[in-house]
Amino acid sequence: MPLDRDQLAARVAQDIAPGSFVNLGIGQPTKVADHLPAELGVVLHTENGMLGMGPAATGDEVDPDLTNAGKVPVTEMPGAAYFHHADSFAMMRGGHLDVCVMGAFQVSAGGDLANWDTGAPGSIPAVGGAMDLAIGAKQVYVMMTLFARDGSPKLVPACTYPLTGVGCVSRVYTDQAVFEITPDGVRVLESFDLSLDDLRTRLDIPLLPAPS
Repeated sequence: MPLDRDQLAARVAQDIAPGSFVNLGIGQPTKVADHLPAELGVVLHTENGMLGMGPAATGDEVDPDLTNAGKVPVTEMPGAAYFHHADSFAMMRGGHLDVCVMGAFQVSAGGDLANWDTGAPGSIPAVGGAMDLAIGAKQVYVMMTLFARDGSPKLVPACTYPLTGVGCVSRVYTDQAVFEITPDGVRVLESFDLSLDDLRTRLDIPLLPAPS
């Protein structure tokens, strides 16, 4: 069966190394925080000025002054630090983050990322810090559904939406499969619902099998 959002978030969390400094993008990626055990020592960064973000806040934990970049109430881990927005972006642009996890409208077979504007009438473009993260993080993980609502693939030969970054995506985590972007092409690391042959039929890109 395809993974639901919580299962997908847990799958992404499995690949984040202990002690990593990680930024979680607005939307689905914020769920990854709920699946990172404290003993891993992963330090979460949010571009509105915080290191040491914890999981989403609930009940009495909610503090309206303590939110992530998506304005969702969060908790803080021991040793959490707060700083100016400009310092936060300096961390992002300066290559100090090991991983960022972002959503996407499209990812190309070459690792190009489009996640800030579809160009649809009435859409509200939202760049935020995505461009800074795309070029600044050591690894860019994308977390998205593999197919849009109309059934069209979101992993494509070339992006048709405005680009956020070029050749920046390392891995693509979807409800159907996990893909790695390599110099040799797109490799299927794991599939959850569709077989490799089914994926090849539905995606208009060559797919390499998982390493044996």
